[in-house]
Amino acid sequence: LSPLKWVRTSQENISITDPQQGPGRDHSNNSASGHFLYVTVPEAGLETDWAAFQSPSLEPTNSTHPCKMVMYTHQFGPRSGGLTVLVADRLITPVWERGGTLGDVWVKAEVEIVTDMIFQILIMAAVRDFTYGGIAVDSLVLSPECRLSTGNNTLEKFPKPPKDPCTVPEKMCDFHADCEQAEDEAKCGDFLYTEGSLGWTDSSIGSQGWVLYENSTHKEEEYLYVVQAPGQQLTDAQTRTPFLGPSGAACNLSFDFALTGNPEHIGDLSVRVIDSLLGDGPKLWEFSGKTGKDEESWRRASVLIGIRKYRFQLAFEARARKLCPCAKIKVKNVRFNGSFFCSGLSCNFEEGLCGWMQDNSDNFDWTLVSGMDHSIGIGNSLVVDLWSPSLRGAFGRLISYPLPAGPTDYCLSFFYKLYGPNTGVLNVKVADNDGSETLLWTRSGAHGNMWQAAECWVPHQLTDFQLIFEAVRSGFDGRLAIDDLVFLDRQCTIPRVCSFESQQCGYKSSGKVRWLHQNGHGSTIGPKRDHSLETELGYYMMVNTGANTLPSDGTTVLTSSVRQGNAKTECVNFWYHMGGENPGSLSVYMKPVKGERVKIFSNTLDQGDVWRHGNGNISSGVVDWQLEFEVVGAGGKDTHVAIDDIYISAHPCEGRASRCSLETGMCSWSNTLNAEVDELDWELTNSEVEQHYTVPYEDHTLGTEKGHFLFVPSSNRTAANENAWLLSPHLPPTKGTCLKFWAFKPHSSDSRLNVWSLSEGRLSQLLVVDNLGGPWKHFAVNITSMEEYQIVFEGTKGSSGVVALDDVEYTIGIDCAKKVTDSPSKPNNAGGIAASVIVILLLLATLIALLIYYLRTRNRAEATSAGPSSSFGGGFSNEIYESDVTVSRSDIKHSSIHDQS
Repeated sequence: LSPLKWVRTSQENISITDPQQGPGRDHSNNSASGHFLYVTVPEAGLETDWAAFQSPSLEPTNSTHPCKMVMYTHQFGPRSGGLTVLVADRLITPVWERGGTLGDVWVKAEVEIVTDMIFQILIMAAVRDFTYGGIAVDSLVLSPECRLSTGNNTLEKFPKPPKDPCTVPEKMCDFHADCEQAEDEAKCGDFLYTEGSLGWTDSSIGSQGWVLYENSTHKEEEYLYVVQAPGQQLTDAQTRTPFLGPSGAACNLSFDFALTGNPEHIGDLSVRVIDSLLGDGPKLWEFSGKTGKDEESWRRASVLIGIRKYRFQLAFEARARKLCPCAKIKVKNVRFNGSFFCSGLSCNFEEGLCGWMQDNSDNFDWTLVSGMDHSIGIGNSLVVDLWSPSLRGAFGRLISYPLPAGPTDYCLSFFYKLYGPNTGVLNVKVADNDGSETLLWTRSGAHGNMWQAAECWVPHQLTDFQLIFEAVRSGFDGRLAIDDLVFLDRQCTIPRVCSFESQQCGYKSSGKVRWLHQNGHGSTIGPKRDHSLETELGYYMMVNTGANTLPSDGTTVLTSSVRQGNAKTECVNFWYHMGGENPGSLSVYMKPVKGERVKIFSNTLDQGDVWRHGNGNISSGVVDWQLEFEVVGAGGKDTHVAIDDIYISAHPCEGRASRCSLETGMCSWSNTLNAEVDELDWELTNSEVEQHYTVPYEDHTLGTEKGHFLFVPSSNRTAANENAWLLSPHLPPTKGTCLKFWAFKPHSSDSRLNVWSLSEGRLSQLLVVDNLGGPWKHFAVNITSMEEYQIVFEGTKGSSGVVALDDVEYTIGIDCAKKVTDSPSKPNNAGGIAASVIVILLLLATLIALLIYYLRTRNRAEATSAGPSSSFGGGFSNEIYESDVTVSRSDIKHSSIHDQS
C-alpha cells in the first residue's frame, strides 16, 4: 500500500542506530529486548508520510457477536502524526483514530467491528518529517469472534493514498490560506454542526476519553462528549486540535459546554494550550461543577488565545466524577475568531513597530529590547530605560498612523511594565486633526517588576485621529515598557484597574442623581484630594448625598460595563470617601447578566476626611457580570460618597488581619504618590526576574528565587537619603494591635528602615531596624492608639545595599502576646455577615460529617486490626498532593528536546 513500511524490531536494535527513537521497551514483556511493530522516518528520508499493515481476511460479524481488537500503541515525539484503524470490505471505512503524540507511554486501544461482509483490518500510521520519535504497536489481540476466512473481499474502488499537502507542514493551519482551494486550512480545529470535528482528535491515555456523538437526521445534535476509555492511567480525557498558528493578538476561541445530570458535582472541564516549543502551558479556562440537571443546560464560553509565536495545539481536558447515563460532559460549537497575526495597530513588536512610529518632536525614542517579552520572555518589547545615560529631556512618544473617523468606540488593550523606585508616568492619548490631545489612560509610580494588563477605552472620533503612547520621566531610576498591543473596533470590558484619572472606564450613572467625574480643584462638594495622585488635580467618581440633592432613602447607582465570568474567585478592591454627617450608605454588588445581584460590601459609617479601602469577593462561575456601587441617601447636609482606584485582582480577597505574603500583589498596602512626604516607591520583585538591582537571593514566604518581596534599592541614579513610604489602610483605635513582618538588610547596606504610626498627620515611631546582616529577620511590635491611624514603613536609601520587606501582618485588637485587647466593633459589612453565617453552617456540617466518618472508620479499623499497619503514621498525605501517575522517559531523556511539530 505504501513504500513506508512497519518493521518488527526491538529497542535493543533501534538504540544501536538511534537511541532517540523507539518506545524504550516493548509492552508485552516490558523489556528492551521485547519486540513490537514500529514506523518512523527511515535513514534514506521520508518519501511518503504514511504506512499501513493489514490483517488476513476475516469472516463477517454482527452486532451481537462483533469482532473486537485490543492493542497497545506508543505515539511519541513530533514524528508521530497519528494512528487510524480502517475496515476494508467492499469499501474502506475508518472506525478508530488517535491523533498526534501522546508522550512516552503505552496506551491501550479497543476497536469493535461489525460488518456483514468478508473484511480486513488496516492499521495506518501518519509520520512527520521531524527530528525524533515514531509510532509503535504491540500486544495486538483479536477476540474469538474475529474468525479467519478462506474467501476474498473485493473492493469496488481501492482508496488513493493521502494526497500530498499543497504546502509545507509549517504553513498548515496557520490561519492563512496558502493552497488554491484553501485545503491547508480545511481541518484546523473548528467544530461546527455542518462540518463535524474538523481535525480534533482524542489524545486520552487514561480511563476516560472523548468521542463524537453523531445524529444522522439532526446535525444540530452533534457534539463531543466524555465516555469510558480502555486506558489504565488516572488522567483527564483530552482531545486536541491539529497544530495551529502562530496566532495574533485577537485570536479567540468560543464554544458551548454542558456538565449535566443528577449528581451535585458532574466533573471538571478546562482548555489548555500546548506549545510546540514550550510544551504544556497553563490552563486558559476551567469550569468545575454542574451547568444544570437538564441535558440542554448549555453555557457559552469565550477564551482569549492571544499572540502565540510558535505552533500550538489547544486541548479540551475533562474528568467526570462518575461515568454513567446520569451524568454527561459535552462540548459543541467550537470556533476560532479574529486570528490575525499582526493587523494595523495590533502589534507584538517581533517584526518591528507595525503601525506605530517614533515622534520626532519629543526628547527620546522608545527602543526594541529582546529578552523581557511579555509572552514568553525571549522575544521583543518596546522599552524606555530611564537608566540609560543617553536619555535627555522629559518625554518619549510613540504615535500611530492616522486613523479614520468612525461611529464606533474602540478598545486598545496592551501589557505594560512600570518598574523602579522613581519610574515616571505612562500615558495614552488621542490627538485629533487639529493636533489637540486628550488623555485617555495614565499610570504612575511603581507597579512591580511584572507585566500588567490594561484596557484603554477610545471613544468614537468625529475626525481622523492618532493614538499616542507617552513616557514621562520624573527621575532617573526605572523602566517603562509596553507589549502585545491589540486595537479592536468595539468597547472594552470593565478594566481590571481604573483610577479615573483620564476617563470613567465605562462606568455609568443611573438614577435621578448622577455621579460626577471630578477632581478637588474648585469643587465645593467631594474630597479635596483624590486617592491615586493625592492632589487636587486627581480625579474620582463622586455623588452628592445631601438631602437637598439625594433625599433620604433615595438611590443612585454607578454601574460598570460587562466583564467576562471566571470560574475562579476574584477580589474587587476599591477606595471610598464618605464625608459629612449622615452621608448615607454605600453598598457594592456583583450583578450577573442573568440573575439576581449579590451584595459583596456595605458601609454606613461617617468616615471623616480620609480615603478607606474596601473589597469583596466575586464568584460568578462563568456568568458575565457587572459591578454596581449603590448609594442610599440618609438626609445629611453637605455630604458625599466618592469612589477611586478600583482594582480587580485575579485572587480571592485577603482578610483584614491575614498576612500579606506579597505573592499575589500588595494586598491593601500602597505606595504614596504624595511628593510632600516621599520621593521614591517601594518596588515589588523577585530575584528570578531581577536583572538591575541587588536584592535578596530568595524571599521569606517561599524561600526560593520565585518568591516576591518589597524593596528599596540604593541606586546611584537617585540622591542619597531619599525615602519611600508604604502605607496600610486606616485602622481603628486600639489598646493593642500586633504588627509582624520580616525584614532583610545586609551589613553592606547603609539604607534605613523606620516603622511609624500615622494619625491626623502626626508620626509616632514604632521601630528602627538597624543592620541585620544575613538572612531574613522577624519583628513584632505592639501598636496602641487612641485615634484612627495608619502604619507606615519608611525606607530611606543609602549609598549602597538594599532594604526589603516580606510577610507583613497586623492583628487588629490582638497584641503580640496574643491577648485580645479591643472589644469587637459593630460589623458593618452585610456581605461579610452573610459569609460568616455560611461558614459557620459549613463548619457544623463538616464536624458532623467528620464525626460520622470517624465512627465508621473506627469500626472498620477494629474489624481489620489484624491487618498490616501503616508505615507513615501521621505524616504526608496524598489527599493534599497527587503526584503524576506516570513518569515518562521523555521527561528525563529528552528534557532538552522540544516538540517542533
